[in-house]
Amino acid sequence: MGTGTRDTMDAVAIRLAQQVGDRAVAWLGSMRTGFTLARDVPDERIGGDGLKSLAELALAAGLVRREAVAGPRCAQTAQGLLDFAWREFDEGDLLYRLQAHTPAATHPIEIYSLFAAAGYRHERLDRLAGHLLGLRASRVIEHVPNRRLAVVAAATRIGVPVHDDVDALIAQTWLGGTPEPWMLDANNAYGVTHTVFHLTDWGSRPEGLPDRLQDYLHLWLPVWTEVFCETRFWDLLLEFLIVGTCLQRPLFFPSVWERVAEAQHADGMVPNGLTVPPADSRAAWLNHHHPTVVAAVAGTLAVSRALTVPAASAGGAG
Repeated sequence: MGTGTRDTMDAVAIRLAQQVGDRAVAWLGSMRTGFTLARDVPDERIGGDGLKSLAELALAAGLVRREAVAGPRCAQTAQGLLDFAWREFDEGDLLYRLQAHTPAATHPIEIYSLFAAAGYRHERLDRLAGHLLGLRASRVIEHVPNRRLAVVAAATRIGVPVHDDVDALIAQTWLGGTPEPWMLDANNAYGVTHTVFHLTDWGSRPEGLPDRLQDYLHLWLPVWTEVFCETRFWDLLLEFLIVGTCLQRPLFFPSVWERVAEAQHADGMVPNGLTVPPADSRAAWLNHHHPTVVAAVAGTLAVSRALTVPAASAGGAG
């Protein structure tokens, strides 16, 4: 089965993307206790993996709500997950405490920005974020380049003025250097996807990605998508599908959705493609909740862009 792109998603592909997304959200809803944060340790000792997973859950749920293409049941589940995540973060109090405890850290603000974009605000954290992001220190954080862009994206979502030279930050990323495409490995592939996510705010601002990088991705994203589809690396493949929807002339991969739908388990979980999921769904959560989160986002954005982008402005190669 080929993975060539099409100018538009046909009805079958749209239905499959919707199915994958809906089932992924349903699985996340059934497994939401896996995202519960530890409550028997001091705030600063709550595991980073736990914070990250809960933030990703909030991201997916928020995007389902933002795009408003889900059916009533899926939309209700996503809203419930967003409310659940906000409660787990003590309605922002936990993020405020974490940020106040370690002012140089950026992850509390990054996480908070996901909720702020959905209308969940915390007055004290808003003030603290505005202060910290205005410091000189915020512009010299020793992050990898795409993480620097994550902080810029968070500031924008919260509504704090951005003082960084975004073009200079882009130039430091792997994608910004437009390297030889065969030099892409899994680590840099995730860097590519997140550079696009941060610059376009997960597809809401496709124009945030410079034209030269749009052209580069139009040339090489189909190749990379084919590689990761053939290797059944579902987690990264789904991230590349999201990238395609974030472009000004979105790239759609209709036949890939057939492969993804086949890989998705009956309960909605999507395996990462690197490890075999255990039969027990609770045990499978550890290594397979991330690709399922990504599937929820990918399915949502594919349907949304397919329904809203005029065929003449969509693009594809091959």
